[in-house]
Amino acid sequence: MANPSILILAGDGIGPEVMAEVKKIIGWFGDKRGIGFDVEDDLVGGSAYDVHGTPLTDATMAKAQAADAVLLGAVGGPKYDVLDFSVKPERGLLRLRKEMDLFSNLRPAQCFDALADFSSLKKEVVAGLDIMIVRELTSGVYFGEPRGIFPDNEGGRVGVNTQRYTTEEIRRVARSAFELARRRGNKVCSMEKANVMESGILWREEVQWVHDNEYPDVELSHMYADAGAMQLVRWPKQFDVIVTDNLFGDLLSDCAAMLTGSLGMLPSASLGAPTATGRPKALYEPVHGSAPDIAGQGKANPIACILSFAMALRYSFDLGEEATRVERAVEAVLADGARTADLMGPEGGVPVSTAEMGDLIVKALDASL
Repeated sequence: MANPSILILAGDGIGPEVMAEVKKIIGWFGDKRGIGFDVEDDLVGGSAYDVHGTPLTDATMAKAQAADAVLLGAVGGPKYDVLDFSVKPERGLLRLRKEMDLFSNLRPAQCFDALADFSSLKKEVVAGLDIMIVRELTSGVYFGEPRGIFPDNEGGRVGVNTQRYTTEEIRRVARSAFELARRRGNKVCSMEKANVMESGILWREEVQWVHDNEYPDVELSHMYADAGAMQLVRWPKQFDVIVTDNLFGDLLSDCAAMLTGSLGMLPSASLGAPTATGRPKALYEPVHGSAPDIAGQGKANPIACILSFAMALRYSFDLGEEATRVERAVEAVLADGARTADLMGPEGGVPVSTAEMGDLIVKALDASL
């Protein structure tokens, strides 16, 4: 049988640096565990624009559709700020999400014990934190029509974005959240703004319908998204799985990211419907951006990208035990005090470069055998 296929789109800024460390982990699985992957590299974002004049070519899009999983580094940078909106690097990422129909974005926020002091919140608030935010990714205000900037009748302009959701769009991401909760703490909190938005009323009603008709065994609560943001920084461990729309998910997941101490620690998975292989369409990427200010300096933290590959092992390749092996290797390295620049705090630690962090995680994997 052919090996599972992975398309790597390293992208811009620190993307190629952190992805180089992921390739070490992929190679380790082939060498030490007999788990091989067919890996192909291509361009996305600014790097694609520099070569092709577009942030994502049709040929690369076709490769992404055919791959068993896509691993993406980061896109964007200040040199591309002058480009027309239609060809900005981020449009490549949005096209991948939309055309692959990656409607369920999984963003875990886990606080490793070794980093509990790095959060801006008190240690007792974040120690042991393990929550999952499920964000609807292909609809809502980021994709709704009409949209644009138009002249008004008074000599000025008006900016329009439309928040739009259908019953099925809400129900399918709700099912994703309930399925995850069954494998975790069996609790889902749905967040919206039903007090001021009709789309929020529909969201609440449809999530409740899915619960009542398909997942009555899972505990469900509802919360306004602004109250949810407050509760995330008040007592985040009250949550298990949070499901929310595209806009609120974008905001709440970044808020949750800082509970863990660094954006450099946060992976994500964007999943679609199962294909003929039984695997879902899937794209995995770190939550952090391209960080052009430190690109090429060996300062980037590769852990979020490595943990994104661990999510691929779990959700695309049904290798949950191997995913846990990677996560425990990361935890062991952090417990030994290794720190990239973003993790250096008052407690100190052993400063390491991007490549050194990857090497240490490989050594920890060796020790797990």
